[in-house]
Amino acid sequence: MAKKRRKLNKELELEISLASKKVELISAKINDIQEEDILAEYNAAFEPVKNTYLLLAALYDTEGYTNQTSDLILNYYKFLKEFEEGYEI
Repeated sequence: MAKKRRKLNKELELEISLASKKVELISAKINDIQEEDILAEYNAAFEPVKNTYLLLAALYDTEGYTNQTSDLILNYYKFLKEFEEGYEI
């Protein structure tokens, strides 16, 4: 039986690309923090954002545009907003 083609979405691909750059930039800024306890606190606070992005990118690569990827991008933005409101980078 032929493998089902995954449905693509250019807008979501752009959002994933932008999310990748944002996660990379914030991670680099966090890793520049010198004090270990503050570094650990920021890493812990940023973990939901990073994990949601990684899951979104992996799921989109394997399954394409689905309801789950749509939900994940919304969760990514929610977690990012919470992080940015609670922590200064």
